[in-house]
Amino acid sequence: MRTSNTSCHLLSPDYSICKKEDNENSELHSQKPCGQINLSQQNDYESVKLKLLQLKHTFDKAMCNNETVRQPPLIAHVRSDEEIKLPQEDKSEAKTGDPFDLSSEDDLHPEKYRPLKRKLCTDINSCGQNNNASSEPAEGKGAADIDSPAVAAEAVSLKTSEIKKPKTKYRVAYVHSKQLLEKANELIRIKGRAELVHSLISSVGLLQYLQVVSPRCATETDILGFHCPDYVAFLRDSGDVPDGKDSHDSDAESYGLSYDCPLQKGIFETCSLISGATIVAAETLINNAADVAINWYGGWHHAKRDSAAGFCYINDIVLGILKLREKFDRILYVDIDLHHGDGVEEAFCMTPKVMTVSFHKYMFGFFPGTGSVRDIGTGKGKYYSVNVPLLDGIRDAEFCAVFYSIMKLVREKFQPQVIVLQCGADTLSSDPNTSFNLTHLGISRCAGLMLSWNLPTMLLGGGGYNFPNTAKCWSFLTSLAAGKKLPLDIPEHEHLLAYGPDFEMSTTAGNRKDCNTKQYLADLVAKISRKPVLVLILCSDE
Repeated sequence: MRTSNTSCHLLSPDYSICKKEDNENSELHSQKPCGQINLSQQNDYESVKLKLLQLKHTFDKAMCNNETVRQPPLIAHVRSDEEIKLPQEDKSEAKTGDPFDLSSEDDLHPEKYRPLKRKLCTDINSCGQNNNASSEPAEGKGAADIDSPAVAAEAVSLKTSEIKKPKTKYRVAYVHSKQLLEKANELIRIKGRAELVHSLISSVGLLQYLQVVSPRCATETDILGFHCPDYVAFLRDSGDVPDGKDSHDSDAESYGLSYDCPLQKGIFETCSLISGATIVAAETLINNAADVAINWYGGWHHAKRDSAAGFCYINDIVLGILKLREKFDRILYVDIDLHHGDGVEEAFCMTPKVMTVSFHKYMFGFFPGTGSVRDIGTGKGKYYSVNVPLLDGIRDAEFCAVFYSIMKLVREKFQPQVIVLQCGADTLSSDPNTSFNLTHLGISRCAGLMLSWNLPTMLLGGGGYNFPNTAKCWSFLTSLAAGKKLPLDIPEHEHLLAYGPDFEMSTTAGNRKDCNTKQYLADLVAKISRKPVLVLILCSDE
């Protein structure tokens, strides 16, 4: 019977030698993480040790010279008189077949936007740094290098630590009333959320720094400024039916009043009051009574002209923008909700007076199914609709970098006079939609960038179905506008238990796989940047 003994000798953290002995012969085996060396029987232990030390020395020398060894050598057989050499690095890069790579499209051929892509990589790298910084790529990376998919992805370092924050205090109007709170709190799909949001804003002491403005109900004339008369009449009359009426009849379904938007008693009055609150916020900006106007009860961006959709019955955002049009000629609408702001885009897709920019999840089967990068508006409004379709798992740094790059171009070319920002919180990692990995900090950085432009700004709510974290997020945005810091812990108040078990003001990032490769994001921003609207804006009269 054969017997064997094994003893291991550690030469370095990276290499070990295992010595095996048996009655017939002895063989020395050297193992390391990246390969294996098989030795002839004539080699003794000291010879093996010497060869391995030479190999380690060669690797260390390569690392000291900043040489990247992508594939460590695999040596199948080593003799005592052979010299150990590192193989030449294969610098050829083959495409990995990324399914989200836009560079395969004809209009994204690298030769067509090489200079722009070079500038893009630098812009995203700087991301809020000195505007006087050179737009040329780092030394040693020419245009040809940037065009390589692997190198381009490596060059796009998505940093957001230096995104500009608001430096001044703003006059902030907060649209609120007890009646508005009670009405919004009864909406079926977000029952109880309004109370949670307002109570947290109040408990952290922000109300004393805000101008609390009372809302009014939007008149039927206001609502008919966008919605068609038949739909408005049906929605108004539905408030007279008793509770329990089947909302799946043919008439209701033809107006989208089923499933996501079920009928409920008093729905028209509730939506009229919420829409009126957004109109009042717009009037506050028009009258220069405040620099920032907030309506966390609003932000219902899916409602269409003749139907409800996606929990939205009346599009208060469109009504607010129409009110702003009485004074401003260039209105910028920015939507950072998880879902595409299709209702607002559809309302203004034919005018150059309102530019809509939406950052949203865009994947097959995800509601509402619109918002492709190719959706750019029509007629006089062609190229005034900008869509930034993102994939699952995006994080704060990447989201803010893309947001900063796009909005920098929008500001330079469109030169807005007023901003409407929809701050849907369903992008938070904890949201039941389980899509993005964002935290309140990522959303706050985006809002902070918009506030730093020092333009009249309206902040609206939207999605957000983890109610405690939505309340945290919007409280942070309110404190950002008011220029006040929040406590680290949730203050004691009637809804304190909803924030357990940690009772902290912060939200945490998720750990879902990020499907947004750097190459995908670089190509996406490059493609959007090449649109004529971001090269030349023609604000012709309607």
